[in-house]
Amino acid sequence: MNKATLGYAMTGSFCTFEKSLAQLQTLIKEGYAALPILSFHAAQTDTRFGKAKDFIARMEDLTGHAVLQTLTAVEPLGPKKLCDLLIVSPCTGNTLGKLAAGIYDTPVTLAVKSQLRAGRPVLLGVSTNDALEGSAASIGKLLARRGIFFIPLSQDAPNHKPRSGVCDFSKTLSAAEAALRGEQLQPMIF
Repeated sequence: MNKATLGYAMTGSFCTFEKSLAQLQTLIKEGYAALPILSFHAAQTDTRFGKAKDFIARMEDLTGHAVLQTLTAVEPLGPKKLCDLLIVSPCTGNTLGKLAAGIYDTPVTLAVKSQLRAGRPVLLGVSTNDALEGSAASIGKLLARRGIFFIPLSQDAPNHKPRSGVCDFSKTLSAAEAALRGEQLQPMIF
């Protein structure tokens, strides 16, 4: 029996895809249903971390649903109340900036808009090399928005990348459960 239905979106922080997919698998094992969503770049770009078609196949295999990867595919999420919670993990600095500025021109950003329009929560798992630089303002703006929550995050390599930040992927389940209750998992930054 499913606990809730999650939208599970991934944006182009390709180096974290494996960690994110492991969390998607955990959520499904815990009884959550999931609708997979990919940004344009995540759905189309082959990198040294893997081929886009392979990530799509894995997401579809895990969830049993086709990956939503177009604007028209994600638009109904909110009006039809298809997701109890939308998780965006990894969420890049580009996506953070678009969300903070109200720009909804990718499948993931439009899914967020659609979800919030329906008064349903969104959980962001930040992964960006400029979390403590250019993306800091976007994170701050999004912290002030009702319905947006964060997977706890920290600097991922302070000696080599002092402005970089990444969520603790292992806290995805507990952060999702908190967001479904309307709460921010604490501590948010560690």
